Amino acid sequence: MSNDMDLLITTFINTMKKITFLLVFCLTIGVFAQDKPNILIIHTDDLGYHDLSITGSELYDTPNIDALAKESVNFTNAYSSYPRCTPSRYGMITGTYPVNENKGNLGAIPEEKNFIKQFNKAGYNTYYVGKWHLGEGDSDPQPFGFTDSYAAGRAGGIGSRFFPFNYNKNGKKHKEQVADLERDGKEGDYASDMLTDATINFIKNNPKDKPFLAVLAYYSVHTPIEAKPEDEARNKEQLKSMDFGDTPEYIKEGEGRRKMRQDDAAYAGMVENVDENVGKLLQTLKDLGIDKNTIIVFSSDHGGLSNDGHKGDRHLATTNIPLRAGKGWLYEGGIRVPLFVKWDNHLKPRVDGESIVLGMDVFPTLLELAANKKVEGVDGQSYASVLKGKDNWKDRTVFWISKKARPHSTGDSKMAVVRSGDYKLVQYLETKAIELYNLKEDISEKNNLAEKESAKAKQMLELLKDWKKEYLVPERLNVGKKNKGGNKGQGNNKKKN
Repeated sequence: MSNDMDLLITTFINTMKKITFLLVFCLTIGVFAQDKPNILIIHTDDLGYHDLSITGSELYDTPNIDALAKESVNFTNAYSSYPRCTPSRYGMITGTYPVNENKGNLGAIPEEKNFIKQFNKAGYNTYYVGKWHLGEGDSDPQPFGFTDSYAAGRAGGIGSRFFPFNYNKNGKKHKEQVADLERDGKEGDYASDMLTDATINFIKNNPKDKPFLAVLAYYSVHTPIEAKPEDEARNKEQLKSMDFGDTPEYIKEGEGRRKMRQDDAAYAGMVENVDENVGKLLQTLKDLGIDKNTIIVFSSDHGGLSNDGHKGDRHLATTNIPLRAGKGWLYEGGIRVPLFVKWDNHLKPRVDGESIVLGMDVFPTLLELAANKKVEGVDGQSYASVLKGKDNWKDRTVFWISKKARPHSTGDSKMAVVRSGDYKLVQYLETKAIELYNLKEDISEKNNLAEKESAKAKQMLELLKDWKKEYLVPERLNVGKKNKGGNKGQGNNKKKN
């Protein structure tokens, strides 16, 4: 009896040792790691829709981004929420129409409407790297809710792509400083490389039992247009074999010119450097074994810089043709952006050439996909069902308004726009002139149908008028202001303009 008991105890102990070993082994390889998906958002600055080889560029070579697009749901009707940096980013981070056309007052947004705090509550570590440009103090990334941040703050750009980053090539100090880059950089360092490395470090050091949401917002390909010498030299050689035929270098548009060629070797080098860094990010996810459980979003804040204004000729980086105009304008070249969403084994790679989605939809979508949660009272909508192929948003109606035109720098005028299905109506706010386009048949917005299809134009104009009545009100327009008593919450400031 004693021998039987000893054998039973020994067997039990050995079994428990094996179970313990298996548990430790499984934890080590991640079997019992967090089951929520990680999220990586790669957000470029001033990258136009046609600034990738997969979207039509013959000069800019982007094999890594192309490969990502082919493994993603690729939206060809994706838009920014505004044609300039700050309001576009505000629209994305808040999930709202940026009718204030400013950085808003992020610190006053209540927790239940703060997407980042909702991700934190769902168990995520949240990281922000790069261009923020949405305020300071309680509107900085970390007070706003991000677990950690790097090289992010009020700055809308950097003085130079190269160390020392806060001084331009003439040695003049840039008006807004990016302290982290200056602190950590050394001679020869390039800004986009450092931002990529910082993002990779956050991902590598993230605890294995917690999912992460990482936003990498490059300062590229915004000005200054500075590429690594080897990248610029390679593109200069490629340009020697390119023939632009009878395409003029510039045409007259608005208060200035529109560039009609992609022929800038330095800009091409900047685009290709971003592509190289995207490749590093994707490889890191694979090396860590988390690529299958990471949602990847790639996009841009608005169209490429293709237009200047009456203040004088400026360095125009690219062209968005066949799309009309570029940064600052509400024509397609100013607001249409690349958008790729990848999630292996969950989203079937395909091209969605019909659904209309905006930057303000990004966080509502990710919150539903990752945490099955919804934020009430915002304008952005989750397109999770569209990603899964269960829905189609080809008939969606969306709006833009730009009253802070810059005729001196980008040549644009004050405009408002409604898109509904295939049709788009443009209203010039000062002259009241209207233009109507069928984007399915006329992507270049050359054929104004306002007179020919007057009934359709009237219908679209009524949609725009109704939207303006609802949205251009003090509660929405004053979100960037603070009462003397402090922040009163997004949309609750009743002070008059």
